[in-house]
Amino acid sequence: MKCIIDTHVLLWSLFNSSLLSEKASEIILNDKNDIYVSIISFWEISLKYNIGKISLKNVLPDELPQYVKKSGFEILNIDEEIVSTFYKLPKISHSDPFDRLIIWQTIQKNMTLISKDSEFNRYNKYGLKVLW
Repeated sequence: MKCIIDTHVLLWSLFNSSLLSEKASEIILNDKNDIYVSIISFWEISLKYNIGKISLKNVLPDELPQYVKKSGFEILNIDEEIVSTFYKLPKISHSDPFDRLIIWQTIQKNMTLISKDSEFNRYNKYGLKVLW
């Protein structure tokens, strides 16, 4: 299975795995699955860190890619096709551009999103697969 982990799942996986659901942990720890971190998550963390909406203990946002690589996750870049077709994702309830970009990237890459955010399920009819 190919999965993208949402930003909060990334941080929990790296720094507080007890917050993950049992199902999310099983999927993430299963070597048969490919687990991806969207580059969008790094942007989101960096921006929110800069404006004080997120704090990180003993790590800076620019160190996170190293942690991700050490954890065995793969970094998924965003390409011109994803950003140029982003307007096609209906705006249902999520106005957060980071969430919406990750949702759209997951749909377009035909992957599964691991997220606790139950609002994401509203995008199931547009092709989003979510696990928690």
